[in-house]
Amino acid sequence: MNPLRATAPLLALPGLLLLPLCPAAPAANPPAFPNDPAQEHERTSFQTSQPWGPLGNLRADVAMVYGIDASLPERVKSWRDRGYRVHLMTGVSWGHYQDYLYGRFDGTNHEDNAQTDRHGKRISHGGDVYYMCPAENFGEFLSQGVQRGLDAGVEAVHLEEPEFWARAGYSEGFKREWASRYHEPWQPPHSSVDAQWRASKLKYFLYRRALQQVFCHVQQYNLRTGRKVRCYVPTHSLINYAHWCIVSPESSLAKLDGCDGYIAQVWTGTARTPNHFRGVRRERTFETAFLEYGAMQNLVRATGRSVWYLNDPVEDNPRHDWTDYRTNWESTLVASLLQPDVWQYEVAPWPERIFGGTYPANAAPADRKGIPPEYATELQVVMQALNDLHQPRVEWDSGTRGFGVLISDSMMFQREQPTPSDPNMAQFYGLALPLLKRGVPVTPVQLENVALPEFLNGEKVLLLSYQGQKPLSADVHPSLASWVRKGGVLVVVDDDSDPYNRVREWWNDEGKNDRIPRSDLFTSLGVTESQFESSPDRWAGVGRGGVIWIRESPVGFALSPKADARLASVMSLAARRAGLQWRETRHLLLRRGPYLVGAGLDESGDGAAKRLAGRFVNLFDPALRVQSSVSLDPGARVFLLDLDAVQSRRPGLLASGCKALPVAGQSHGRLAWTVEGVGGTPGILLISTPRPPKQVRLEDHPVESFTYEAAERLLRVRFPNEARPRLLEVSF
Repeated sequence: MNPLRATAPLLALPGLLLLPLCPAAPAANPPAFPNDPAQEHERTSFQTSQPWGPLGNLRADVAMVYGIDASLPERVKSWRDRGYRVHLMTGVSWGHYQDYLYGRFDGTNHEDNAQTDRHGKRISHGGDVYYMCPAENFGEFLSQGVQRGLDAGVEAVHLEEPEFWARAGYSEGFKREWASRYHEPWQPPHSSVDAQWRASKLKYFLYRRALQQVFCHVQQYNLRTGRKVRCYVPTHSLINYAHWCIVSPESSLAKLDGCDGYIAQVWTGTARTPNHFRGVRRERTFETAFLEYGAMQNLVRATGRSVWYLNDPVEDNPRHDWTDYRTNWESTLVASLLQPDVWQYEVAPWPERIFGGTYPANAAPADRKGIPPEYATELQVVMQALNDLHQPRVEWDSGTRGFGVLISDSMMFQREQPTPSDPNMAQFYGLALPLLKRGVPVTPVQLENVALPEFLNGEKVLLLSYQGQKPLSADVHPSLASWVRKGGVLVVVDDDSDPYNRVREWWNDEGKNDRIPRSDLFTSLGVTESQFESSPDRWAGVGRGGVIWIRESPVGFALSPKADARLASVMSLAARRAGLQWRETRHLLLRRGPYLVGAGLDESGDGAAKRLAGRFVNLFDPALRVQSSVSLDPGARVFLLDLDAVQSRRPGLLASGCKALPVAGQSHGRLAWTVEGVGGTPGILLISTPRPPKQVRLEDHPVESFTYEAAERLLRVRFPNEARPRLLEVSF
């Protein structure tokens, strides 16, 4: 979360990052890129704090302009003039909000609303950019800044990262909110599990209240003007926030009036957080990202909201080298593409730091270099391909599908003293990784959404533990029971030892009895503990489905190979009970139209790797070469264009390392595109054509660097990208 020192010249911004300085803004009224009719679908986007410049010219559909200072209108105009749709993004819990902090907003000093830990230290994002405890008028302050963007004509507003640190809760402002909300004196959160629980619920409420204020402001603006400005919340996944000990409103935001959805802020920095599998603690970037993206998709499934997936070609920590960034970006990208219900992407935060920053080369800290040219091309090839991922054809090759692990926002409520849940989140990973490592594309299923109509459609087996989390409302248990009676299999992994079972909540009538949430669930299911004790498989039938109860803590299943194998055996039994055929694989492979997305899994036992035969273009290969065979070896990550799947398409563009729009008037004798990319990077076009060209011209100048592969009927044209539209013509 915290910015790290970098050796290149950097610009401090109101966010997580330190960004490299980019070239000055271009001259006024630069030429706009031709209109792309599909741009209205807002397939791809990126965020930047700077005006248009050649290093930020990703030619995505949307530029999200960051920050609400006085320069916002000028920055918005610079991107709109270049043909981008423009959104506004700004931080919620932190930013350059000193006008609010020091009373210039309303005449009242609000320094006592800075988030504060038990030692009296204010929690800072750098200097006096404090994480805020949002008082009742904080949303009004944010609305005032957002209005600047509305006046500048932005089409959507993104309110980034509503974050309240679990270790906070000691400021005078928080104490006032406690008294107002609970009508009782404040209690130090670390003094008891009940106090920690109530502090977390209050933090959860406060940012939901602040966001609702801004949503209402935008809605009122829409009513006055007849516009339809949308509101989104870019946020980390619930899994990451819990792991990093942060409280955020998460699933509850989809229920707020005026919230149109989320951006899933999943990237190398979150996904490389170490976890346990079979007793080994290490980074598992692909697997963690897969679960994080899945959790974010489950925030919106059946809600009518949408979600964008973020990828980051570098990350916030500037001390890694280009090889590290590239390898981990490919892992997170593949993880995101293995979620076929999502087809909108934020392709980069801060493109200027990607294409203009310098980082160590080959892990040599003193040897810092700009982006390798081949990586710059690869990124642009993939970014353009992401515009084409809304595909109706979806086919899996994987382990058994239909498994989910139930997760609740309350995972974030049990992360601090006096008795925090497992520091490595083994209560979650102990249930999820044994499935995922066996090729089962397990889904994190949002517990707060199970009462939504059709939300559990497609889920056949669900794992649930109340170790480290609790149900936030009474309606989830009847909904789960109804799903089980219709044929679902619920696997409960819990030994009832979590002290948070005793906090004052709905399941024990606010502390008036000793009931725990697991016993309330069993009551809804109509099962008793004795039924499981008399069954050799710990099974109790319920309607057409049933329940398996493993009376253990889920943490143990992350800590040894023996426990991992035992859980897999139970999952095989649960699959059979649910009418599924149990299958394990050492890979995940998904077809999305003409694209194949695959990952070879390590730590997944012996056996031959999955091999693909055909005609494939590897989109991670900046040369866009054709491969006849691809092997999903352990650790492999692939994003392939299946040439046999696009044979029926007319001759034309297959892939490009720049934006390329077809020009009217194409014929058998002439193909033409308008091209534009990130300035100073190598561009490439891969064109399907049955015959070699006579000539290739760019801005009416001959292009010498092109090759024709007759056997595959493919033309590759190479040229330096420029950050302005140019006409490229191929004549036959």
